[in-house]
Amino acid sequence: MRRQASRDTAPEVAVRRLLHASGHRYRLNVRVPDMPRRTIDIAFTRAKVAVFLDGCFWHGCPEHATQPKANAEWWREKLDRNIARDLETSKHLAESGWTVLRFWEHETPDRVATRVAATVARRHRKGLERDSGGAQ
Repeated sequence: MRRQASRDTAPEVAVRRLLHASGHRYRLNVRVPDMPRRTIDIAFTRAKVAVFLDGCFWHGCPEHATQPKANAEWWREKLDRNIARDLETSKHLAESGWTVLRFWEHETPDRVATRVAATVARRHRKGLERDSGGAQ
């Protein structure tokens, strides 16, 4: 497991390239506030949008997750803990005012980048409306 990439995976890099090319600026591997050892893959800190690109095996994709046969009980517990940790992290961020977007590694980078960009734009607009008191 030590050799398993946790950062800069191919899906992450593809999405980041598309977002950067479209003019979006973001931070990478930002620590989740008040949750040690947890990081946001792609964070738009001003808009408070957290993007996670989850691997199908490690995070339990309903379409592609597989169950190892060797040491099956240990793996089941490990993967269940990963899923529970993801839910806890998403809940914590949402309660802190963040919008959490989770995508599977098999989703197309174009689709992911489009949804992320739309969410960031929507959050920016809401922030501008709030700052100006809603008047234009």
